[in-house]
Amino acid sequence: MEKFVIKGGKALFGEINVSGAKNAAVAILPATLLAKDVFVIENVPDIRDINSMLQILEEMGAKVNYITRSTVRIDTRHIDSKAVPYELTKNLRASYYLIGALLGMYSNAKVAMPGGCNFGGVRPIDLHLKGFSALGAVISTEGGMIMAKAPGLVGASIYFDKVSVGATINVMLAAVKARGVTVLENAAREPHIVDLANFLNLMGANIKGAGTDVIKIEGVSDLHGCDYSIIPDQIEAGTYMVAAAATQGDLTIKNVIPKHLEPISAKLRECGAIVEEYDDAIRVYATGRLHGCNIKTMPHPGFPTDMQPQFTVLLALCEGISIVTDSVWDNRFRYVDQLTRMGAQIQIEGKAAIVQGSAVLKGAPVRADDLRAGAAMIIAGLCAKGTTEIEDIIHIDRGYEDVIPKLTAVGATIARREFPDDNSVAKRA
Repeated sequence: MEKFVIKGGKALFGEINVSGAKNAAVAILPATLLAKDVFVIENVPDIRDINSMLQILEEMGAKVNYITRSTVRIDTRHIDSKAVPYELTKNLRASYYLIGALLGMYSNAKVAMPGGCNFGGVRPIDLHLKGFSALGAVISTEGGMIMAKAPGLVGASIYFDKVSVGATINVMLAAVKARGVTVLENAAREPHIVDLANFLNLMGANIKGAGTDVIKIEGVSDLHGCDYSIIPDQIEAGTYMVAAAATQGDLTIKNVIPKHLEPISAKLRECGAIVEEYDDAIRVYATGRLHGCNIKTMPHPGFPTDMQPQFTVLLALCEGISIVTDSVWDNRFRYVDQLTRMGAQIQIEGKAAIVQGSAVLKGAPVRADDLRAGAAMIIAGLCAKGTTEIEDIIHIDRGYEDVIPKLTAVGATIARREFPDDNSVAKRA
């Protein structure tokens, strides 16, 4: 069993370079299936989810070669499969984007139910399937497989009952080659949706309105390969911004788009941290103990749900009482049990967490319940007195490239260690 071991109590100082956006890359890579051609994609993060997606493409017949560690060449001219087995999707939530891409290219897709983070409840994809149905696809499930078929997709007007990043992306992938015009209303507006639209347009698609709540897609008959660079990871950058403030440090986070970080910057400033913005960098530092604030997660451009666990750690160290409300996902406070092991004073009431600020966290054995909860445990360990061991770090590896060398370079004492399986949090609890 691998764990992260952190000796806390050290402020972080220096510079960190942010990798390419995970949430953009896991949509852009399946989009390469929409053309039988060659793609060169830069700023690809070296993380477990991306490696899993590339493995899926290879299993389907694509040729994948790394030019550099962050630049990958994908040749889709010899794709020979329209089915994706469960074994390759069980740990990857974003595998559902293969449905939209295969449906858009071949009007036929067979993909196993996706895996990935489990927040303690069901994360349905019914909005995705309703969108596919509106385009003319017939959807069925059998043996854990989702099957979508259509004699030919036809553009339609689709209103999402709830803002959904996944459904917006998936229906975009299916609609780019559909006959006629597709209009997506109440669409998600996240930066990675804009990034995907830019990529598809460079392939020859005709997409307008990405970044607003109405996206118009005029179907085209053919798409082609292209060279493209993925945007920086908004959530990775936000995680290090919070770590700087929580440890009372001073970090300059480079290779970012400051506008994408505005909701996080605004809340850090509200807590009393100093945030300075530059063209492609952002500096965060704290000169004393911060004070709490209230957080409510919202679809973009609101405060991102993927930053909620990390920010809650900061609030647990701030003066005063803070209320954190997650309106995006149910049951996303499972990680709070781990923070309370470290001395945090947090009470859950439905979709809200009431956080009583305290000056001290203490090192303890904890686990990463999901990707962003794992990031929160790292921040907590960096701030805590004593040693923190984090298990189930496979979740963290899904979304953070080089987290140990990046943090070590700015003063953290953190290492990846191997432990016997019987030395787990679950067995000690």
